[in-house]
Amino acid sequence: MRVRKRKGAEEHLENNPQYVILNPEDAKGRWHEIFGNNNPIHIEVGSGKGAFITGMALQNPEINYIGIDIQLSVLSYALDKVLASGAQNVKLLRVDGSALTNYFEDGEIDLMYLNFSDPWPKTKHEKRRLTYKTFLDTYKQILPEQGEIHFKTDNRGLFEYSLASFSQYGMTLKQVWLDLHDSAYEGNIMTEYEEKFSRKGQVIYRVEAKF
Repeated sequence: MRVRKRKGAEEHLENNPQYVILNPEDAKGRWHEIFGNNNPIHIEVGSGKGAFITGMALQNPEINYIGIDIQLSVLSYALDKVLASGAQNVKLLRVDGSALTNYFEDGEIDLMYLNFSDPWPKTKHEKRRLTYKTFLDTYKQILPEQGEIHFKTDNRGLFEYSLASFSQYGMTLKQVWLDLHDSAYEGNIMTEYEEKFSRKGQVIYRVEAKF
């Protein structure tokens, strides 16, 4: 998600250390201590403006959530949503999703969400897709045995690629939705992109895959 540079975004993040972890390398292996409980920890890589991670936190107070995005302005808008929600079970990180092992110990994360990731449609950019095998190597390391990835997109090409990538990696496809919004799935929290695309009548795809 690309947004115009937001004035004061960096100061906004720095002024809210109870939500924004400013030195995430120091948090590695200490996430339960930081949250102050032993609840499961779920992360969203590419959290955008925070609609999903905030909605999930409110819906599931017994779970800790970490929203991750590399873009400063985008993360500052996510912080706005967290602050407005009053949710206490959310932390935000401004880091690159390809370097997650710098911030999480092996098996420290219980579940991962990938929502509306950049499809990188050109073949030469395959390695940048967040469901490419090298990313899966990273996810597998920080997730527990049989840890899960929940993936949503409106891009059919990326969805088909990801199903194949998960399968070729040896993952199990637990459930697959070819039209999420026209299904019996309950409790869906939409991202900003999802709301935008669904209003246009675009199909939303979803899969739960397990290592």
